[in-house]
Amino acid sequence: MAQQSTPVANSNRRNRYKFFDLLWTTVRGEITNLSTKQKVAIVISVDCVLLTVAVWLSCVLVLGEMPVFDRDFIVACFLAPAVTVPALYLLRIYKLVVRYFQDDLWQQVGKAVLIGMLVWYALLYMAQYRLPASVVVLYGLLAFMAIIGSRVIARYIIVSNTRSGEEKKRRFAWSVCIYGAGEAGRSLAAGLATGPEIYVAGFVDDNPSLQGRMINGKLVISADRLDTFGKEKKIDEILLAIPSASRERKLEIVQELESKLFKVRNVPGVSQIALGNIRKAWFQDDYMSQLLGREKSVPDQDLLRECITGRSVLISGAGGSIGSELGRQIVELEPNRLVLFDVSEVALYKIETELIKYIDSRNIQVELVCILGSVLERQHLEQVVKKFGIETFYHAAAYKHVPIVEHNMASGLRNNVLGTLNAAEVAAASTVQNFVLISTDKAVRPTNVMGASKRLAELVVQAVCERARQEGKTTRFSMVRFGNVLGSSGSVIPAFVSQIRMGGPVTLTAAEITRYFMTTQEAASLVLQAGSIGRDGEVFVLDMGEPVKIIDVARRMIEMAGLTAREEGASGVPQDGDIELVITGLRPGEKLYEELLIGDNVGSTEHKQIMKASEAALSREQIQVVLNDLTNAMEVQDSREMVEVLLASVNGYQPTARMVDYLGG
Repeated sequence: MAQQSTPVANSNRRNRYKFFDLLWTTVRGEITNLSTKQKVAIVISVDCVLLTVAVWLSCVLVLGEMPVFDRDFIVACFLAPAVTVPALYLLRIYKLVVRYFQDDLWQQVGKAVLIGMLVWYALLYMAQYRLPASVVVLYGLLAFMAIIGSRVIARYIIVSNTRSGEEKKRRFAWSVCIYGAGEAGRSLAAGLATGPEIYVAGFVDDNPSLQGRMINGKLVISADRLDTFGKEKKIDEILLAIPSASRERKLEIVQELESKLFKVRNVPGVSQIALGNIRKAWFQDDYMSQLLGREKSVPDQDLLRECITGRSVLISGAGGSIGSELGRQIVELEPNRLVLFDVSEVALYKIETELIKYIDSRNIQVELVCILGSVLERQHLEQVVKKFGIETFYHAAAYKHVPIVEHNMASGLRNNVLGTLNAAEVAAASTVQNFVLISTDKAVRPTNVMGASKRLAELVVQAVCERARQEGKTTRFSMVRFGNVLGSSGSVIPAFVSQIRMGGPVTLTAAEITRYFMTTQEAASLVLQAGSIGRDGEVFVLDMGEPVKIIDVARRMIEMAGLTAREEGASGVPQDGDIELVITGLRPGEKLYEELLIGDNVGSTEHKQIMKASEAALSREQIQVVLNDLTNAMEVQDSREMVEVLLASVNGYQPTARMVDYLGG
């Protein structure tokens, strides 16, 4: 009758397994934590033991009996590692990184063992200690197997230790999938595997012979399976590692992937980078910062957290460039709740998908709420603010494309002015403690309706703040004014990137046009900090450095792509180059230079990159008259009257000659 296992026996067995598991984990961890010198010393010691055993075993196998441990045999055992280990050292076997096997490892070890074997036999011959040649040959084979085998075992120990943290890395790292399982893709995966920041989930390749195979433990799939695979592995980004593909094929792949809402980045071949054909900056996230040629600012963490951590936060226009970046940075500051409010379903879905993936991957405890709606729907906005107990309100919803707003004055003014009025008044009448309006440098002495609408929005917020103070409300209002954001939907940068990818031409409106520039990340960070400084309707201006010529930005981007610009020289004759620069002329409402201040009265704040502008404001009574006149003009689509209201209320507003001609006066 078979003996049954008792609970005690099972428990003891489990305990033994746990003990050996713990012992293995401890040994594995201790080995991988040693210094390089300590690891080399251990490997040399192990090699000496293995080579000595190889001598003994070869004698036993060939002679068929245990060798006599006399002086001669001991000398033979000592000489074998004494000559083989230096040969291994001279051939740099101990310099190889065990984690990564190289193709020439077998050859190098074979050479070292052959040299050691011949020198060992020669020394034994000179010492008149005769060993059969078969013993020497067998020793060489055993030595080769022992040295290679020890490296295989060591690699297993290190890789298994790395894999023990694989799940943690997969959970907290940026997850990518490499498009291209060729040499470039494999090299890229190997490089990314050395750091904890990026987790390579797998490969995508169009070659059917590679699909379904495993490369370094990562599955190669077809593009058709990317949707399912991306959701399963929570892919954050696709890296294109197909340097040999044509530009047209790359463009097809990018368009296909972006249609599936994947973020795509092109990674050139290593050889191209080494030869200088493409600069590394072209595919790095911070290449936009490099366009500006200045250092990134270091945020004040206390100011960042003051209005966000543990609070309920709302972002209007959350699907836009600034709104979405505010969302990314806010979730990292651990608010209690983040409400994303936007009129665009597509934009809202895109940022929601991105933030959910980010929150899940980092196990951030935040409630994410997406609300589809317009700031012009006041009752809806009131319900949202009340229902979710909003404490901090970032108002980034606005129409900002200059030519479009110029030709759609009523829609632009209604959204930018009346939408801001609704948002500010709802904030003042509710639980909101901090209200921040995202403004623009185009509000300073504007030449277009968009800029004038944003300046009027600033005046509206100041008037609401004045009324709130008179009524004893405690909501803090502030406005943050800054220039162009690199990479935003209204920026020239995405257009330049697309044009360069297509081989040109790169178009710009004027050779002398200049703009203030700032990265989206830096602008959003400073907006969050400025919101913590604001108290009483202040207009804050961000230090954006020196204005930059757009044509210089275009030239620098072309250079960063490893190409040259082709433009007219002083004589009017086009110069040689890869990408043509074409001047198209100023757009409606566009001006050559932008400013950040209406006057010269500017004060400092506790943050060196945030300044406070002291500018004239309108009283609540004056603003009410302006809003009444503007509303009446918008209701009947009277463009001339709208412009007249702006001229009377916005200091420095100068409509362009084209606008004056359009209005007929």
